Amino acid sequence: MTAAETEAEELSPRRAGPTDIADPLIRHEARKAFVWIGMVALFALGVFLSQSLLVIFGGVVFAALIDGGARMIGRVLPIGRGWRVAMVLMASLLFLFWLGRFAGSQITQQAAELPDTIESQFHRGLAWLQQHGMEVRVRDVRSIAQEAMGGISQVTAVLGGLFGALTTLFLILVLGIYMAMEPRLYRRGVGWMLPVDRRVHFEATAQVMGSALRRLLLGRVIGMTVEGLFTWCMLQFYGVPMAALLGLITALLAFLPNIGAPISGAIMVMVGFSVSAEMGIYTIFVYVLIHLIDGYLIVPYIARKTVDLPPALVLAAQLIMGVLFGLLGLALADPLVAMIKIWLEREAARNGGEPADKLANLEHS
Repeated sequence: MTAAETEAEELSPRRAGPTDIADPLIRHEARKAFVWIGMVALFALGVFLSQSLLVIFGGVVFAALIDGGARMIGRVLPIGRGWRVAMVLMASLLFLFWLGRFAGSQITQQAAELPDTIESQFHRGLAWLQQHGMEVRVRDVRSIAQEAMGGISQVTAVLGGLFGALTTLFLILVLGIYMAMEPRLYRRGVGWMLPVDRRVHFEATAQVMGSALRRLLLGRVIGMTVEGLFTWCMLQFYGVPMAALLGLITALLAFLPNIGAPISGAIMVMVGFSVSAEMGIYTIFVYVLIHLIDGYLIVPYIARKTVDLPPALVLAAQLIMGVLFGLLGLALADPLVAMIKIWLEREAARNGGEPADKLANLEHS
């Protein structure tokens, strides 16, 4: 045998190397072990990048909100998508300018009065409990409140206070605008990374998710507007102090289902009782009336048009996301749960043998 033949024999791919496993059973188990190791590593990477992933999802939610407005304008004005997105953003800026220019001074003055009103009512409530034999100290209540709010403040703590919160908001706005301008580009990019046989299913699922998210956010905006305006008008009619600020607080907290309503209602009732018992009872009536309208008109309409989520499931998700990610997680818990539910339902339909062409056309049904 020549030297060349000897060298070729030594380099032959048929010869076993240090990483080759001769036993088929051991080789099969080793592959399974590497798969599990990869899954654990992927999970650890997801935990490490969870804050960034949540910001990206916030951008997706904001993009869906812009996209919903652009689609509504497209039904009236047959113009390009870029112009419609610009009109939505301009309308939002004009609303914020109006809020700061015409209502800003009044709301700022009322906001300065609200903490003193809440604190005085807090002390009056503790005094009433102590008169009826309940030993409740201010120090204990404050320590409980601080512990309860500890998890809700993790986002700003991690990102460096107010600057970090503003940075997060800016990133969500920028990501949302980019995604709203060309949603198909990013959807095709994600689909391209998937196997060929899953791309049609992913495209159909993404469209169903987008449609449900737009309807969910549209219903949320309608609910915020109705509750805020109704609260302001009803409180202003009876002469309740800080009616404009209470209407704004009610509108903003209406974005948080299950949690926002009790908070805004408690603030409203405390302000009412700070004036008189009659006004306090009237604020309770306003709170009940608002949330009867929300519970029997707005919420059923949203659930019928989007995803019907059990309230306990949404509340549990809000508590978990609030502890893990603070206010940002609390605000995005509801749309995140809705998207996960749609994805699981679509996967169940696909695994049940539903045809690919039917899956691709589900968003038109």
